[in-house]
Amino acid sequence: MIDEESSGSSKCCCKCGDAETQKTCRNLFTNTKEGLSWRRLHMSRAKLKATATTSELLSGFAMIAMVELQINTPTNVPEWLFVLFAVCTTVLVSVHIFALMISTYILPNIEAIAKLEICEMVTESPHERMKGFIEIAWAFSTILGLFLFLIEIAILCWVKFWDYSFTAAMASTVIVIPVLITFVLFAAHFYHSLVVYKCHTSSSDMEKLEDIKKHLDHITV
Repeated sequence: MIDEESSGSSKCCCKCGDAETQKTCRNLFTNTKEGLSWRRLHMSRAKLKATATTSELLSGFAMIAMVELQINTPTNVPEWLFVLFAVCTTVLVSVHIFALMISTYILPNIEAIAKLEICEMVTESPHERMKGFIEIAWAFSTILGLFLFLIEIAILCWVKFWDYSFTAAMASTVIVIPVLITFVLFAAHFYHSLVVYKCHTSSSDMEKLEDIKKHLDHITV
């Protein structure tokens, strides 16, 4: 049994002797308010890390594709296709840079708290206050950013192969369209599953908090 002094200790990771005692201590800590907050902290940190990695790669690929694109002079590529390519590339890079900016600003603060492993300092982490920004960065990088990247590939093929082969450009479009449809359907299904999971997790967290409140009330009485 962990008394009030030990449950309020500085370390969230217990240093008990045997493995069975450590497992029991961790289970008790998980059912506390701090334990639930630590779970959300680690989830936010994982999302920001994935966002930073994805945005760095895709924005870099988009910039390289635009810089390294070689166009014949003169060319038969219509001007509207160049405009479409420029707009898509700019929006793609801007979306990923915005997501990367959020990750760069928030992630170091979360990492600093996570590495300290001090229970009481979890409230100083910005993962609760900046939850909306973290979700925006996650959505921009993994949903909107990937969708724009697939469109970028199709437009790039048309710009590149317009003067050489319409068949090659059409082939790339035929491949990209089903991939885009599959991506949208998968994203919608995944988002729905994620919402259901979050609702279930929130209900579970509320039940745990109610149990904690009842336990504290019982101790007070």
